[in-house]
Amino acid sequence: MILYSKGSRTETLTNRDLKAGLFSALDTLGAKTRVLAIPPDITRYHSHAGVLTEFAWEYYGEQLRDVLPAIGTHYPMTEKEIEGMFGAIPQHLFRIHDWRQGITTLGEVPAEYVRGVSDGAVEYDIPIQVDSLLVEKEYDLILSLGQVVPHEVIGMAGYNKNVFVGAGGREVINKTHFLGAAYGMERIMGRADSPVRSVLNYGSEHFAHHLPIVYVLTVVGVDSEGKFGTRGLFIGDDIECFQRAAELSLEVNFELLDVPLKKVVVYLNPFEYKSTWLGNKSIYRTRMAIADGGELIVLAPGLAQFGEDEGIDALIRKYGYVGTPRVLELVKQNEDVQQNLSAAAHLIHGSSEGRFTITYATEKLSKREIESVNFNYAPLEAMMQKYNPPRLKEGRNTLPDGEEIFFISNPGLGLWSTRSRFFPD
Repeated sequence: MILYSKGSRTETLTNRDLKAGLFSALDTLGAKTRVLAIPPDITRYHSHAGVLTEFAWEYYGEQLRDVLPAIGTHYPMTEKEIEGMFGAIPQHLFRIHDWRQGITTLGEVPAEYVRGVSDGAVEYDIPIQVDSLLVEKEYDLILSLGQVVPHEVIGMAGYNKNVFVGAGGREVINKTHFLGAAYGMERIMGRADSPVRSVLNYGSEHFAHHLPIVYVLTVVGVDSEGKFGTRGLFIGDDIECFQRAAELSLEVNFELLDVPLKKVVVYLNPFEYKSTWLGNKSIYRTRMAIADGGELIVLAPGLAQFGEDEGIDALIRKYGYVGTPRVLELVKQNEDVQQNLSAAAHLIHGSSEGRFTITYATEKLSKREIESVNFNYAPLEAMMQKYNPPRLKEGRNTLPDGEEIFFISNPGLGLWSTRSRFFPD
């Protein structure tokens, strides 16, 4: 059921609008005494889920018992990050999701179903797992807040992914990530229906219908000057609110090009992007737009590691971004990769498959480290002088020396593709 729905490509919702929309939806639910909020973490800072969570705390007061950031496999948020994203919400309300140990399995999606939705790409059971808080504390409302935006694993982020992956367990995270990679990232991105979404929807329908989940979904866009704005807010307890948000997200966050791009420059805000696990969105989201033989330059001042988890960081350093055929071989031959299928999926996602070059401009990771995982390296200071983000506009730019580039200030907010790649014959 839809509780609130507002948005369009040209609309900009203010914080006052978001608060009014959320409060009107919550009013329809009646009194609640035990409320859990599941917002995204700092890696989705621009989702505006932080301010919406703060509004939920303002609405419910002491009835908001816990806030569980959906970190997935990411590092837990620091107190400074919590304050920066969630404002005045008391720090003692925040819980750390333990994706290895602190989970409960609700049920299992059968291998036969997984094989069917993936066209035979994989065939294994996938457990539907959630943080044990969701089932042990007997909440009468679970608010899942987040952004709907094109995504490399599931097609469009948001909705039940926030619960089953963001607040899920090791096995469901690993198996859904590898399912998406094996099926084909370019067959998934920008599409609301995908094999991974089908698996999570199966979980919602068969195993989670007893959980009192209400979804609060935003669509966020960025204009030609790099300014962020909330284009839509959709609130409901079923898939319809996700579908409405996904339709708007395609209008807001997807740019379809007629001609492939020869040179793309992406800036990674250091507040948000500290690892290639996240920073490789610069590759995922632009790969369908870059020409064969083209170049991607990633300006990454905050990049300090490869993985968001020490174990996954070690696997990335060990094997590198080596392309799909080689990664599939590694999965067959090496137990450490078999036990970390999300890392295997990430190694596939982070390769251009030899189609275009990828250069990371960094200062915290050395030339040796960057090249060891099969990227090209450039010194950050020199590249920031040449491609100065504040002086560039979103999209096409012609520099003073005549060089033509396509600039993206935040790859996490969009998807870029040529028509021929998004609509193959």
